Amino acid sequence: MLLTPEYIFKNVEAITPEFLRQKGICALVLDVDNTLTGDGSQQLEDSVSAWLDTMRAAGVSLTIVSNNTAKRVRPFAERIGLAWVPLACKPLPVGLMVARRRLGVKKNQMAMVGDQIYTDRLAAGLFGIRCLYVMPRTPHDKSRGVKLKRKFEPPFIRKYYKKGGTLYE
Repeated sequence: MLLTPEYIFKNVEAITPEFLRQKGICALVLDVDNTLTGDGSQQLEDSVSAWLDTMRAAGVSLTIVSNNTAKRVRPFAERIGLAWVPLACKPLPVGLMVARRRLGVKKNQMAMVGDQIYTDRLAAGLFGIRCLYVMPRTPHDKSRGVKLKRKFEPPFIRKYYKKGGTLYE
């Protein structure tokens, strides 16, 4: 189903180069808010910075795809040295199409990493790529729309575990 996660990770730091290699993934499309950093934050935790370094060292291509504006995404992305696509229109796969073209990979070689089922997971499903769903970094969402969508996510998380899914930590 398009909304049930394929994989659930405690956070981005739990995604390893070994896991990606096993799945044939060499490129990651990254969400920002509550995935790489807290909602609306420009701060990057040291553990996430180290994770980005590990991914780069392993040869994993990385780019940001966010529904936020360039004003929000640009300073964050430039500070951490990543290309970025703002106003991605997730769950529509428009931003993922742009990212795939820029990354120069096939769909089966890339995955979306994000914390929202109704944007990140759905966009990945509609585009035909895997989604590495991560638990939100913080329990607080500033957007009313995100708060509302979060209320409808638990049944899909439960379905993942009911089907034998595991939490990657």
